[in-house]
Amino acid sequence: MKDKGRALKQGYHHGNLRQALVEAALRLIAEQGPTGFTLSEAAKAADVTPAAVYRHFAGRDELIAEVARQGYDIFAALMEFAYNGGKPSALAAFEATGRAYLAFARKYPGHYMAMFESGLSFNAHPDLAQMAAKARGVLEEAARGLSLHLPEGKRPPASMFSAHIWAMSHGVVELFMRGTPGAKSPFPPEDLLETGIGIYLRGLGLLPPDQ
Repeated sequence: MKDKGRALKQGYHHGNLRQALVEAALRLIAEQGPTGFTLSEAAKAADVTPAAVYRHFAGRDELIAEVARQGYDIFAALMEFAYNGGKPSALAAFEATGRAYLAFARKYPGHYMAMFESGLSFNAHPDLAQMAAKARGVLEEAARGLSLHLPEGKRPPASMFSAHIWAMSHGVVELFMRGTPGAKSPFPPEDLLETGIGIYLRGLGLLPPDQ
């Protein structure tokens, strides 16, 4: 018992306990949703006492906010990698950011739910708001680069342009990648998003009409 206590104390000293709690929360979120567990359950899943949790997080919302913050950090990095500075073309880079959204939701379901389904207030968590803005900024940059191919008077604001694609991507994830509805979709989520983006870009005049 003393050895276990010493190990936990050592983990806390090196900052490992905080991340262990995040990993425990990720498992619980994936299984029960972001509001389906208590802080005590997170402590039990991390094999520590509830008192140890409060050394790092004042409550469950703070723990979920840290999960979401790390999620946005991963998400922004994936989006930046997909965008690749607008290469090899503005169109290819823009489409790649849409695919990156689906890839993130598929690979990081716990982070995704903490980010978009926990109901956390950005006003209460400014560091979370800052990280979310960074992720949105990548998509806006991609939209801005693509819209430069339109006449100046016909360019939609980059924030609106990117918000439309974000909403489309989010809708595909929610309806066709998660839970029972996804099993009923006659098309792969990637195909749904790609064709949806294609229709949207044709409407703006950024793609030629189908022959």
